[in-house]
Amino acid sequence: MRTVLQTALAAALILAGLCLAPAQLQAQTGTAGATGSVKSQHGAWAVVCDQPAGAATEQCALLQNVVAEDRPEIGLSVVALKTADQKARILRILAPLGILLPNGLGLYVDGKDIGRAQFVRCFQDGCYAEVILEQKLLDTLTSGKMATFIVFQTPEQGIGIPVDLNGFGEGFAALK
Repeated sequence: MRTVLQTALAAALILAGLCLAPAQLQAQTGTAGATGSVKSQHGAWAVVCDQPAGAATEQCALLQNVVAEDRPEIGLSVVALKTADQKARILRILAPLGILLPNGLGLYVDGKDIGRAQFVRCFQDGCYAEVILEQKLLDTLTSGKMATFIVFQTPEQGIGIPVDLNGFGEGFAALK
C-alpha cells in the first residue's frame, strides 16, 4: 500500500505536465514516480522534471511534500511552476481526500493571513487548489520563512500544515 507521501509525490510529478487532460492525469498517477526526476535541491524544495506524453520538452516544477506534525495522515504536495509557454506562474496544492472542500485552503506566511484558495477538482489521489502566482504572492513566498496551509475536516476544525520556505525563491528562479 502506498504511503501518503508516495501518493503525493507521484501526483505532484504529474503536475509538471500542464497539457494533460483530467482522464490522462488519473491514468498516469500510478506511474508518475517512475518517470520524474529531481534535478536540483534548493533548501526544503526540489526541482522535479518530467516529459509528459506528447510534450516536445521536459517540464519542471518546484515541489515540497509535507505532513501535519500532529496528524501524519494529513499531507500536502505544494507545487510551483511556470507554464510551458512561460506566460503564467501557478501555485498548486494537492490535499488528501476527506477534507471539507467549501472552506477552501487557507494560507498564512510568517503568521500573516494571505487568504484562501478554492479547490478546483478532485481525483482519486486527492483534491487540488490552484492560484495564479502573482508577483506579490511570489515575493511573499520568496521572502518568507514559514508558510502554513490550513485544510478543514469540519467547518470549525482547521489543520495547519507548516511548509518551510527556505530555498523557495532560489528554486523558483531555477525553473525553466
